Amino acid sequence: MSTLRRSPARARLLRAAEGLLFDRGIRATPVDELLRHAEASAASLYTHFGSKEALVAEALRIRLEDWRTVWDRHIVEADDDTGRLLALFEALDSYRGDADPPARWCAFLATTTEFPEAAGEIGEVLAAESDLLADRLLRFSTPLAGARAQDLADEVLTAYDGTLAAFLRGRPESPIEVGRRLAVAAIRTHTA
Repeated sequence: MSTLRRSPARARLLRAAEGLLFDRGIRATPVDELLRHAEASAASLYTHFGSKEALVAEALRIRLEDWRTVWDRHIVEADDDTGRLLALFEALDSYRGDADPPARWCAFLATTTEFPEAAGEIGEVLAAESDLLADRLLRFSTPLAGARAQDLADEVLTAYDGTLAAFLRGRPESPIEVGRRLAVAAIRTHTA
C-alpha cells in the first residue's frame, strides 16, 4: 500500500487537485484521472466535495489561506511602508520556495482563465483572492503615494501578474526579481 493511500481520501483528493488541476488545467483533467492519481473512488469525491468544481473551490480556499499566511509574515517582517508594499514579492518567493515542486504559475489566474465568469464557490474564492490583492496593495500604496495610491497599486499589481505569467514563459530567468524591480520603479515614480 502506498503512502498516498494511507492518508484520508479527502486529503488525497486535495493533493491530487493541487498536483493536476492547476498545472494541467481543470477542464483538461478528467475526473477519472484525478481519482486515479488520488487513489480514491468517485464516491469519495462526491461524499467529501459533491462535485469536481467544489473540490476546485476547496483547493483554492486552502491555497488562499496558505498564501495569506505567507504574505502576512512578510508584511510583519517589513521595516517600512516600502517594505510592506514589496512584501508581495518576498512572499511570492517564499511561497514558491516552499512548494515541492513549485507551481507552474498561479492557480487563481489559471482558474480565472478557465472560468472567466465563474459563479458559485469558485467565483467566491476567485473574488476573495482578487479583493485581497487589491485591498492590500491600495492600503500599502497610500502612505507612499497619497492621492496617486491607486495608480501605484495598479502598477504593482501589473508587475505581480506579469511575474506570475513569466513563470509560464520561462523568461526572464528570475521573474520575481524583475517584478520587484518594476514595482520599485513604480514606487519611485509615484513618490517623486
